[in-house]
Amino acid sequence: MTDVERRSKITAYGAAHDLLMDALKQFPKEMWRYKPGPERWSIHEIIVHLADSEANSYVRCRRFVAEPGSRVLGYDENRWAEVLNYHGQSPEDALELFRLLRRMSYFLVKDLPDGAWANTVEHSENGLMSMDDWLGIYTDHVAQHIRQMQATHAAWLAEKKGQSPDRERSLFEFSKK
Repeated sequence: MTDVERRSKITAYGAAHDLLMDALKQFPKEMWRYKPGPERWSIHEIIVHLADSEANSYVRCRRFVAEPGSRVLGYDENRWAEVLNYHGQSPEDALELFRLLRRMSYFLVKDLPDGAWANTVEHSENGLMSMDDWLGIYTDHVAQHIRQMQATHAAWLAEKKGQSPDRERSLFEFSKK
């Protein structure tokens, strides 16, 4: 990744909370718990997932910087959503946690020396990862879930009109990411 590409990604990474908050304005809160299918996530669940994912990202980022070469763990996102009762958690608290964790990591990475970006960790599921890999994944993560929220909203609107949503075109299936 070039320095210009990295700087652009870092800027986008730092703006993710604002992007998320702007996107959430298009979805009425009354539909945040709507699930377009049993294997699909609601907007409420996506919000809590983003906080949990960011907590994992926060730790991984610090391992890249402070303990290059160490191992980081993956986790079963769908199991977390189910077992940790995402619907029982506060989306407002999750949004605030996401904001703070992302802010802390943004301020850490925005001024890292170029050499730090070559640091790697061993991910339990994805193998060897560089800091640039980490940045790419977490820069895109919120936008991917916003598209998922938009698909959920489209399904909710279709159902409200008595229509069946086109599940192949209008719904993002989380497990296929």
